[in-house]
Amino acid sequence: MNLIQRIKSVFARSDKPEHLRRGELGERAAEKHLRKLGMKYLTRNFRSERGEIDLIFRDDDCLVFIEVKTRSSEEWGRPAAAVDVRKKRLISQTALDYLRLIKNPEVKIRFDIMEVLLSDGKVREVRHLPNTFPMSRGMRYG
Repeated sequence: MNLIQRIKSVFARSDKPEHLRRGELGERAAEKHLRKLGMKYLTRNFRSERGEIDLIFRDDDCLVFIEVKTRSSEEWGRPAAAVDVRKKRLISQTALDYLRLIKNPEVKIRFDIMEVLLSDGKVREVRHLPNTFPMSRGMRYG
């Protein structure tokens, strides 16, 4: 990256809305946490026509699809509570799209949620909630 590109990227970051900057900070913190646990990073922000998955990791012989929820407080409840039935269905559909893209390998899959709590714009706590929900009803893999 040359000097002009670096300068542009610094200014472009400040143009992002606060919630997007918080989300990116949370995703980076979650990724770092999972790597420390020995999981293998595969990709971030996988998108298909049906949705987006924040992080995808491999944990031994299991593909892990991860939704990251970043909050500055728990005043309105746990961050994981924001992953409702509709969101779980979208994540499941998008996971199936990812699996099709990689030619449907014979692997176990699971869905995790990461809660990232911020304080004064910095990561205060990272919580990993493994195997938080099953694939949505009516969907199958394997």
